[in-house]
Amino acid sequence: MLVAGCSATPVAVVRHAPNDPPASMPGTRGTVLPKDVEQGALVIGSTSPGAKVEFAGRQVRVSPEGIFVVGIGRDAVSPALVAITQAGTGRVEYPITVRPRDFPVERVTGVPPQTVRPPPDIAARIEREQAQVSAARTRDDARIDFEHAFTWPVEGRISGRFGNRRTYVLPDGTEDPQTPHSGMDIAAPSGTPVRAPAGGIVTFANPDLYLTGGTVLLDHGHGVSSNFLHLSRIDVHVGDRVEQGQVIGAVGATGRASGPHLHWGMNWFEVRVDPLLVLPRDAAR
Repeated sequence: MLVAGCSATPVAVVRHAPNDPPASMPGTRGTVLPKDVEQGALVIGSTSPGAKVEFAGRQVRVSPEGIFVVGIGRDAVSPALVAITQAGTGRVEYPITVRPRDFPVERVTGVPPQTVRPPPDIAARIEREQAQVSAARTRDDARIDFEHAFTWPVEGRISGRFGNRRTYVLPDGTEDPQTPHSGMDIAAPSGTPVRAPAGGIVTFANPDLYLTGGTVLLDHGHGVSSNFLHLSRIDVHVGDRVEQGQVIGAVGATGRASGPHLHWGMNWFEVRVDPLLVLPRDAAR
C-alpha cells in the first residue's frame, strides 16, 4: 500500500549536515548540499541568505532564508556542479556525484494507434499544446512549497516508472519506440480523487489535450512543478492557490492511455525529475 500523508524525510530532499567541501577549495558559509544523488533527483540545498547560486548555466533563485533547489535530469552525468558565490569567499564549485540508474524498456499495449502515429494535422496540434505546457513551466517565483515533504496524489500500484524507455505495441504487432517515460504512472480506478502532493499555484488546466487528456500543472515555486495527466475531471482553475491534500481532479484514461491511471510528472523548469524521489523513503517502492 502506498502511504499518503507521511511526513518522513524524502529521499532526495537535503536536510542533513553540510558537506565537507574538497580540501583544495574554501567552503562557503552555511552551505548544505548532498555529496551524491541519483539521476532524476530534485535537490534542495541551503546557503547563506544573499548568496549567488548557479547551476547548469542558470542563476538559481535563493530564498530569504537561503533555500534553493536544482533538478538532476534522467541522463545527467557526474559530477553536477553547483557554484555558490558569497561576499568574502568568492565563487566555490560544489561537485555532486550523480549515480547512474538502470532504465529498462516498457512495452505498452492497448493505446489508440492514432495517438502513436498521428497524422500531420494532429501532430501540429500536439506541438501547439505541448508548447503551451512548456511555457507554464517557465514560472519562477519566490514560494517554497517544494520545501515541504510531498505526499502521494493517489494510492495504487506503480504501473510505469520515470525514465524507462517505452515502446508502443500496435494492433498489427509492430512496435514504435518513444521517448523515455517522463513521470510515474499510478494505476487507480477511474474517478479516484487526485490530491495535490504539495501546495502550489495552478498554472495550466485543460480537459482535452490530445496526448495527455485532462491535464493540470501545479507550480510549487522556484521553477518546481508537478503535472497530472489523463484526468477524467478537473476541479481547479488557472490561478487557484491549492493546498497539500486538496482535490484537484479525478483519475481517468483520457488522451494516450491504455487504462485508468494517474501520470504524475515533475519538472525543475525544463528538466524532468522523478516524483518517486521526492516522496518519503518508507513510502517509496
